[in-house]
Amino acid sequence: MRRPLIVIAAPTALTVIFSIAPAARADDTIKRPGDHPVYAVELEPHGVFGWGGPYGSDGGFGLGGRFSIPVVQNGFIPTINNSIAVTFGLDWVHYSGCYGAFNCSADYIELPVAMQWNFYVSQRWSVFGEPGIYIFHGWLSTCYYYDGLHVSCPGAPLETSVLPAFYVGARYHFSDKAALTMRVGFPSVSVGVSFFP
Repeated sequence: MRRPLIVIAAPTALTVIFSIAPAARADDTIKRPGDHPVYAVELEPHGVFGWGGPYGSDGGFGLGGRFSIPVVQNGFIPTINNSIAVTFGLDWVHYSGCYGAFNCSADYIELPVAMQWNFYVSQRWSVFGEPGIYIFHGWLSTCYYYDGLHVSCPGAPLETSVLPAFYVGARYHFSDKAALTMRVGFPSVSVGVSFFP
């Protein structure tokens, strides 16, 4: 299951990169520090694909969101157009196809917290990196024995932990107030719409 995801994700990432490159050459936005929208908060609802869970699943789907608060309008490199924000998230991901004595599904709540370093490469495109951590809590929700009998898993083990996280992403800005946001990393991939009120 992971191989088909990579087959889809890799060409998508390359398409985004090659789409950004001509746009970046077309204008010099990246060379103009501070030439980007100023906003108090970024709100981003999104769909999520989880890479896999510790119960042995190959992947899962869910919903979530991020809110990011700018902390530095002109980022770590003063000669280019970059900014720094702190981003917080809440994602729910449902995994199916878990392995074990029987086939199970599991649900996870994930809470990423990261530094978001934005680079405004053109008027329509920005890219970012997000190093940070994510807190997660997971539980088995349903199980199917090999004979097809369906049972709930109220006594299933819970799992709560904190792990490092890293994401890279890109935004296509429709306007100063909205953008399509794509993010790839560990532990998930997301696609959503960012609003800058």
